[in-house]
Amino acid sequence: MQITEEESDFVVEETELYEHFRITVDKGQSKIRLDKFLFDRLPNTSRSKIQTGIEAEAILVNEKASKASYKVSPFDVVTVSLPKPPRTTEAEAENIPLNIVFEDANLLIVNKKAGMVVHPAYANETGTLVNALLYHFQNLTGSPTGEERAGLVHRIDKDTSGLLVVAKTETTLVHLAKQFYDHSIERTYHALVWGDPNEDAGTIDAPLGRHPKDRRIVTVYELDNPYGKHAVTHYKVLQRFRYVTLMECRLETGRTHQIRAHFKHKGMPLFGDQMYGGDKVMKGTQFSKYKSFVENCFAIMQRQALHAKSLGFIHPVTKEKLFFESELPEDFVQVLAKWEHYVKYT
Repeated sequence: MQITEEESDFVVEETELYEHFRITVDKGQSKIRLDKFLFDRLPNTSRSKIQTGIEAEAILVNEKASKASYKVSPFDVVTVSLPKPPRTTEAEAENIPLNIVFEDANLLIVNKKAGMVVHPAYANETGTLVNALLYHFQNLTGSPTGEERAGLVHRIDKDTSGLLVVAKTETTLVHLAKQFYDHSIERTYHALVWGDPNEDAGTIDAPLGRHPKDRRIVTVYELDNPYGKHAVTHYKVLQRFRYVTLMECRLETGRTHQIRAHFKHKGMPLFGDQMYGGDKVMKGTQFSKYKSFVENCFAIMQRQALHAKSLGFIHPVTKEKLFFESELPEDFVQVLAKWEHYVKYT
């Protein structure tokens, strides 16, 4: 299933509409309300906007108007139209160096550097991982086997470093996507968070969804709130530095900003995370020397302290269990070294 990524507004004010999304319901899909089905699949879109679009007949099922309560069935075709045409600009191949950890005829593993956007968007149309992959493959939408589509199976944030798996064939894409859907992919992250938790390990089980007032960030919702999606993060302490703690995080689900939002909710935002409040002194003394030390750490690592450390899955073709690990990048290593020194000598 391919859907265009765009901020959507379903209020129809013009007679001419342009199709933005066409989704064919999977054969194994259980019966679910149309508005709930779309809310789980359309990016950056509220359920109220979806309901508005249904009422305005901008959303059709099998080319017919339907109610929000309609229960989708396998092989239904759902289309979403908007008054403005979708973007048609294709990403261009760019000769950008990639740190490729593994590659075969079916997939590759990339160790993404911090600061690189994964997919082109309005504010970042060049210099992305996709631009680099296009150059590497010469044609990302084709393959030696003649299959129609290859590409990204998952993403990590711009300022998060670490491992990503990229499919080179449609078959690989489908099989890996199924493993992500089934939560059978093994993923661990290393995160430096503010605070010194009492426990050495734990689980954060809290639904996540876009913040109602700031769509750039994600927030925790109550269990019975329809805007919150199931999200679970397991963590354990790797090293304590008095005021900050190095954590290993294992994702059971893979929601947008999951680790960042979950630790913010726990009162322990990631060190240096500007979007979630970790870019200021959260714990520690009021002495100017300590504040200068923290500011120095921020200057070294000008991003959230988060790295996708390991990735494990079953190879879609060979059925072999693959597991990859990556070293922490230099900025992360330097900041940890500074905190080690601080704890040891103060």
